[in-house]
Amino acid sequence: MATDSPLSSPLVTAPPRTARSADTARARTTTPRRRRRNDLWLALVFIAPASVGFAVFLLWPTIRGIWLSFTTYNLLTPPVFTGLQNYERLVQDSIFWNSMLVTVEYVVLNIGFQTVLALFIAVMMHRLTQSTFVRGIVLAPYLVSNVVAALIWLWILDTQLGIGNEVLSAIGVGRIPFLQSDVWGIPTIAFINVWRNVGYTALLIFVGLQALPESVYEAGRIDGASEWKMFWRITVPLLRPILSLVLIITIIGSFQVFDTVAITTQGGPANATNVVQNYIYNLAFGRFQFGYASAVSVALLVVLSIITIVQYRLSRSGESDLD
Repeated sequence: MATDSPLSSPLVTAPPRTARSADTARARTTTPRRRRRNDLWLALVFIAPASVGFAVFLLWPTIRGIWLSFTTYNLLTPPVFTGLQNYERLVQDSIFWNSMLVTVEYVVLNIGFQTVLALFIAVMMHRLTQSTFVRGIVLAPYLVSNVVAALIWLWILDTQLGIGNEVLSAIGVGRIPFLQSDVWGIPTIAFINVWRNVGYTALLIFVGLQALPESVYEAGRIDGASEWKMFWRITVPLLRPILSLVLIITIIGSFQVFDTVAITTQGGPANATNVVQNYIYNLAFGRFQFGYASAVSVALLVVLSIITIVQYRLSRSGESDLD
């Protein structure tokens, strides 16, 4: 005796296609929303510590510093609002303009030598060796703090007891007052910071070099291009985004130089190495003129913002020849 299959039984009917499609669409629309909400809360949890640190140690001090720049404040009495008096004094302050010129001189020397040397080291590492040991040697000076690096070179370049001047004296050059001279002061400070930071900058460029496709260089070799031509026609144009990032980072850091100057020269002789950050420090913690020091800080912030925006636009750092 034959029996009907469950599919052919009139009592068991398959759900209509419209109902199944509606349930499937509803499940597809509700699941991503729940995932997005969960991902949003998870993201907020992860960025909360950094956001709190940013607000407490950067955003709030910046807002308070801008407010104090319109006041007279010496830590002992409450701030007194004085309007634009600090900025009027800033325009007429010859020491400020001298410190700005000294800082620009340092930035030009530091950026010029550091970028060229870092690019050379990065290309050599990329073309000749990719050894982790070599990268460690290149990065080693960057692991030394600014204060320790300044103390080391202060001892090496000391006019009387420094081993560097001992060598110069032994070969007949004579002793050079590197950190006591108004001529050699800023170049020497720039050299110290280039020695410390060039490895880090080289590794940033090296990472950019590793991202470049090898097929572009193979095409250049097929066309008969030399290594020098490929460097200028291929490597440099394709590295524009990473070079722009490196320049922005190094320029901002160079304008904020302080540790090396404070350890080696303290701004002397005769304000020859008195960079803006050192001048701000002396105004705030030496003369207790926190209102005027805040005005100088705001002026430096404006200068850095303008330089960064102009450099970003001129270098077209958001574009790449690989696109």
